[in-house]
Amino acid sequence: MTSPLNAISDRNLEATTVLSLKREPSCFAFLCSRATLPPQGIDTINLDLASVDFYNGRASLWATLDMRSGLPEEGAVSLLGFDETFLRPFTRALIEAAATRTPYRMTIVPSTEEPARHRVVEYITGPGVPLTELVITPQDNVLVITGRSVDDEEETLFQLPRTDSFLRIFVRTAAQADKVLRDTLAESERIARETAHAR
Repeated sequence: MTSPLNAISDRNLEATTVLSLKREPSCFAFLCSRATLPPQGIDTINLDLASVDFYNGRASLWATLDMRSGLPEEGAVSLLGFDETFLRPFTRALIEAAATRTPYRMTIVPSTEEPARHRVVEYITGPGVPLTELVITPQDNVLVITGRSVDDEEETLFQLPRTDSFLRIFVRTAAQADKVLRDTLAESERIARETAHAR
């Protein structure tokens, strides 16, 4: 029987979703208003599958949106962490904000089944700050992503390019990644059922 670890080992989102921003308008991760470091330039972004769990009769997963700067000693830094329900509406929000040229407010509804379980967190201003809202504000060349925390604090988090070339490839990549995430979730549920049946 396949173990859950083997089920996710071949789903390497990091390798298949890398998007270079080097030929796009300059984008930055802003840390926070109290940060001592300057904004960090974003050279590439990618999605990554961080964990898959089966708990209390429910499969869930956690993925991240990561960035790398141009500094060779810097590794990947996570911008956002999110569950399996996030990627599709986030992609739609980016496209709508870019197309209409008006800010888009994306409300993050808390889980009704597990109130303590956060659906989206940001890792820029702290070690996993839960968010209740993302605001995507279109500028001339970039989309500015702002987050509102559960404490009602709002921080500018990072930027993504607003160009047609970037949005096209992001939509395609996000759709492929979403399929991998949902397939992984289904596989986790199948393995859990088989394990329970074998007992």
